Amino acid sequence: MSIKLNGLYVISDDILTPKEILFEKIEEALKGGAKIVQLRDKKSLDEEIEQLVINLDALCKKYEALFILNDRINLAIKLQCSGLHVGKSDYEKIDYIRENFKGILGISCYGDLKTAKLMEEKGANYVAFGSFFASPTKPQAKVVSKEVLKEAKKLLNIPTCAIGGITLKNAKELLENDVDMLAVISDIWKSDSIENRCNQFSKLF
Repeated sequence: MSIKLNGLYVISDDILTPKEILFEKIEEALKGGAKIVQLRDKKSLDEEIEQLVINLDALCKKYEALFILNDRINLAIKLQCSGLHVGKSDYEKIDYIRENFKGILGISCYGDLKTAKLMEEKGANYVAFGSFFASPTKPQAKVVSKEVLKEAKKLLNIPTCAIGGITLKNAKELLENDVDMLAVISDIWKSDSIENRCNQFSKLF
């Protein structure tokens, strides 16, 4: 896959981007320069979002961006969508996923560099660290030191992503620590113009 794992990474949210308006909101973000789009749907059954996944993947390709499905391993394998992102609860399935899923694989490593290195060895294409700031969508997430990003760059050969409470105001602090992607939720979807806000983020890269 020739898509570069770099730039603004937007993540959908069940409350901020409900299914009825999700597609148009994602398209606004893509017009603004989002490079990676993750569908994070914690409520629907796989069969309820199967067509949505297919449509969003196609939409992202149209804008030369990468589509990533969150957590739904079986659906990602069935559709062989462009990307899949998993977290701690699926660490033990990584070998199975890598064997059966050919797309881009991202893994949440929170603040754990040892896990990140292991996941790289198991075939992850990128790893995500965070939360770096208090996050409105994940209030229980532990805040991680920004030093983790610099350390990760020394240790890993794959791109890194920062997540958690990222806004236009604090994004530069993370980019100064040598991170490849910034994953943003609230600061994008709550803005008056999604396209403009994405454009402002994109310019930081």
